[in-house]
Amino acid sequence: MALALSADEARRLGLAAQGLVGAPGRRGGVGGLLERLGAVQLDTISVLARSHELVPYARLGPVGRRSVDSAYWGQPPVRRDMVEASYRGQPAKAFEYWSHAACVLPIETWPWFEARRRRWRERGGRRARSGDDARAAVMTALADGPKTATELGGANRGGPWWDWSEVKITAEQLLSEGDVVCVERRGWKRVYDLAERAIPAELLARQPSDHECAVALVSAAAKRLGVATRADLADHHRLLLATVDAALSDSGLVPVEVEGWGQPAWAAPSVLAAGAPRGRHRTTLLSPFDSLVWDRARTERVFGFTHRLEAYTPRAKRIHGYFTMPLLAGGRLVGRVDPAREGRTLVARQISLAGPRWVPALADALKEAAAWVGCDQVRVERLTPEDLRPALDAALA
Repeated sequence: MALALSADEARRLGLAAQGLVGAPGRRGGVGGLLERLGAVQLDTISVLARSHELVPYARLGPVGRRSVDSAYWGQPPVRRDMVEASYRGQPAKAFEYWSHAACVLPIETWPWFEARRRRWRERGGRRARSGDDARAAVMTALADGPKTATELGGANRGGPWWDWSEVKITAEQLLSEGDVVCVERRGWKRVYDLAERAIPAELLARQPSDHECAVALVSAAAKRLGVATRADLADHHRLLLATVDAALSDSGLVPVEVEGWGQPAWAAPSVLAAGAPRGRHRTTLLSPFDSLVWDRARTERVFGFTHRLEAYTPRAKRIHGYFTMPLLAGGRLVGRVDPAREGRTLVARQISLAGPRWVPALADALKEAAAWVGCDQVRVERLTPEDLRPALDAALA
């Protein structure tokens, strides 16, 4: 018989699993947070900061870029004249691979993506555009040491950023197949390295079956989601529903029934044993790529909040803005902010708020974000509802 949970209990367990309530989410700094979340999504868009920096900010407060880079990719060089040197002076802490999307993943999870790497090797992917000679050339060049695509011969053909060169296509194919890995970046450039050199030997030697990989990823997803339906579990690491179904019987997850969800759900025993911690909820702006809101259907079910990234929507069709950041307060999603920077001013181009009770939380979130990115003023352009402006102006002042 499934364990019965209220919708509120499921919501709080999800927040706890994501490190957004209580003290556990702060333990171990950024490195500990990466271990807790299991995956942090990467994206090229940078507004207040890039998304992989906004994720730890949302949980830990004003973290420095150096601590983020160190936790993900090792300590960056201190001097400009060291920029060409590899700054991975210690065993890799994380690697980049395809999870929910392109993500930073703890190095210990390397074996559990072997099934995905096998699929890439079997189907070829971009291999049709990268011949054997090109593959051999990239592998030979990397034998001398880690290199960016530019150092390998150039990242693109001279057109838009997605107009990749043959060497970039080849490096990415080798990365997808697992012969090449990225465990560091220089600036925003991937540094490619041979997996046999960068991945610890004991991890590289493990070759789990497809089923073992599926069980591990489904179990990990449940721990990071708190309570999850089969669709939630599938979306977290982009697994097929059939793969989730086949893995559930061996996952050790506990069936639960959540009030109002109307569909079966599961939870990890460790999540249920720990329960939702008591403590202060974070009041913060979330990246639209934050793992709390990865799945639109889940976000609507758990929080009653519709979240959609509109950066790739034509300007005239946008409803909430280019890089709309959900506002988390009191364990609920209560508003949206579309931010920008102009000099030392954080500009809220567009804000929508659930009601007047959330004005102090909104003001706190805006002021903290402004201070984090080096701004000393906040300007609000559009506010919905507009009659909240006097109260927000007073709170910001």
